[in-house]
Amino acid sequence: MPRWLPRAVLLVLGLVACYQLGSWAFHQLIGLLVNILIAFFLALAIEPAVSRMAARGMRRGLATFLVFLGVFVASVGFVVLLGSMLAGQIVDMVEDFPRYLDSVINTINATFHTELSRLEIQDSLLRSDWLQKYVQDSASGVLDVSATLLGGLFRLLTVGLFSFYFAADGPRLRRALCSVLPPAKQSEVLRAWEIAVAKTGGYLYSRGLMALASGIAHYVLFAVLGVPYAPALAVWVGLVSQFIPTIGTYLAGALPTLIAFTVNPWYALYVLGFVVVYQQFENYVLQPKLTSRSVDIHPAVAFGSVIAGTALLGAVGALVAIPAVATLQAFLGAYVKRYELTQEADSATPASRRPGRVRLPGLR
Repeated sequence: MPRWLPRAVLLVLGLVACYQLGSWAFHQLIGLLVNILIAFFLALAIEPAVSRMAARGMRRGLATFLVFLGVFVASVGFVVLLGSMLAGQIVDMVEDFPRYLDSVINTINATFHTELSRLEIQDSLLRSDWLQKYVQDSASGVLDVSATLLGGLFRLLTVGLFSFYFAADGPRLRRALCSVLPPAKQSEVLRAWEIAVAKTGGYLYSRGLMALASGIAHYVLFAVLGVPYAPALAVWVGLVSQFIPTIGTYLAGALPTLIAFTVNPWYALYVLGFVVVYQQFENYVLQPKLTSRSVDIHPAVAFGSVIAGTALLGAVGALVAIPAVATLQAFLGAYVKRYELTQEADSATPASRRPGRVRLPGLR
């Protein structure tokens, strides 16, 4: 047996063991890594505001605390306002539910010539097996819901803590990172950091514009239908549909649909139809235009990055995909060498879409 064979076998076994250990550690820490990724992008989002306050002489830690306090107060006030509104509407809906049910039953009887009765329907529902099973499952799932809420609260605190330190100690973090790199690489790291801040801010700016447009459009509908709390519902639809990925649209549309049902059941259908139609308009017309302009990426790339981010990291990936791709594209664009178009390539491009360029002698 060759002398190198035992060492090679031990080396291979060691590499396999290291790979297994690294894979196990990565899967154990994937939740923490995702939280750090969210915190990093949140820190990039508030970096411009913190930097302006620090440039005016305020300590960076205090500036970060004030920004976080403002965001927290606005979020809590918004949740409390909507919670009180929703509680009042639920009470009204429960009190008026028999009247709504009688109206629906009368409409069905008049249309289909049936003889349905509200009391018979209530008795059949109360005695049904699926309702009893649903109540039992709901009672057994209270502990699961409580554990989920506690886990979400802990995750929120973790993200807030990391994002606070990333924003408050941003310059120190950049200096520590650059201190282990050669001078040529230090400038590239700083430029990538600045690009990430600009692209993340641009992404939030585009989301803010879409939230404003969505809020105005839905407010007009709510005001025309006479839905209560139209301004608050419009703000709810605009913010939730834009800043909660994947399921934000459904959460945003459920609440105004429920409130409209308390006014008139047909109004709920109108609101639901408008939400669906506006979502298609936003997906295919508004969002590609605003996103491509604010973060400077092609609409198809923006759409594909959201799909890829969702497939990799779920809702978190959908939220950070566009600013991450825009940052990577802007950073790599400086290293891509571009050449003057030939006559054949230039003639294949429509004149309205040709970028400004310097013509070389001999080219028409």
